[in-house]
Amino acid sequence: MNSYKKLEQLGEGSYATVFKGMSNFSKKIVALKEIRLQEEEGTPFTAIREASLLKGLKHANIVTLHDIVHTKETLTFVFEYVHTDLSQYLEKHGGGLNPHNVMLFLYQLLRGLAYCHERRILHRDLKPQNLLISELGELKLADFGLARAKSVPSRTYSHEVVTLWYRPPDVLLGSTNYSTSLDMWGVGCIYSEMISGQATFPGMKDTNDQLDKIFRILGTPTEETWEGVTSFPNHNSEKFGKYAHKRLSQVIPKLLQIPYAEKLASQCLQLNPSKRISAKEAMSHMFFSDLPPKIMDLSDVASIFVLPGLRLAPEAHTAHRMNIRTVPKMRV
Repeated sequence: MNSYKKLEQLGEGSYATVFKGMSNFSKKIVALKEIRLQEEEGTPFTAIREASLLKGLKHANIVTLHDIVHTKETLTFVFEYVHTDLSQYLEKHGGGLNPHNVMLFLYQLLRGLAYCHERRILHRDLKPQNLLISELGELKLADFGLARAKSVPSRTYSHEVVTLWYRPPDVLLGSTNYSTSLDMWGVGCIYSEMISGQATFPGMKDTNDQLDKIFRILGTPTEETWEGVTSFPNHNSEKFGKYAHKRLSQVIPKLLQIPYAEKLASQCLQLNPSKRISAKEAMSHMFFSDLPPKIMDLSDVASIFVLPGLRLAPEAHTAHRMNIRTVPKMRV
């Protein structure tokens, strides 16, 4: 750790503390994720998983892991430093983001996710707090502690994986046999939140409350609309209200102001996971028709902002600190 100097604490979680730091050699600013080691427990499994996955992922829209420093007391991941995240960006610019910026952020999210999915890696914890935003506007997937490589054939996983607001209905209902569609529900939630400025399904109590928030908008599923739904472990028709399906624009009117926005949102937010659009398919959606065609030819490690004229637009709103919405605490 003599190679790095701690500057200030950025956040603290259940098993790690994140510091802003500086390399004593290159003098570059870095982020230091310091994991406390318990002598009798060894290295946390989530840390091993995150390190092994990130070492193999080299992409402009995935946070870069520069170094790993192991001492007797701590395990420190040295990441590239990115100055904010999407949660903080949404707080700063209340009322929804500039549609141009929504398009740029969403495209980068899909780009990083498609890269992961092509390598059979699920992120499993997509939420605004885990999407870092650089000063230039580059979006980078971070916090891969819950991610895991999906083997073939399909295996079952824990369904307690995604922060409640961004957790898909199939997982809430107890399904443990899921794939890349899990992440695409999170994409839909984040995308619609960028447009409206508010979480689309803000459950406040438990999984049943979260499902109720989803069904109130997308309708209560039946065997006719989603074959097999009644066989999920947590399905209980007596606990769910009978709701009719609404168009997303009835809940988020701003979707109607942006060409193809409602169509793409509804393709992500399908109750039945088999009907959700994939990340790669979504990148070719008409919603992105204003982006330069050359964006599809960029190398994995090239930022979209290398393309001439591509930059973030000014945001119309800046939220007053008193009116900032509450979000779940970031896990680090």
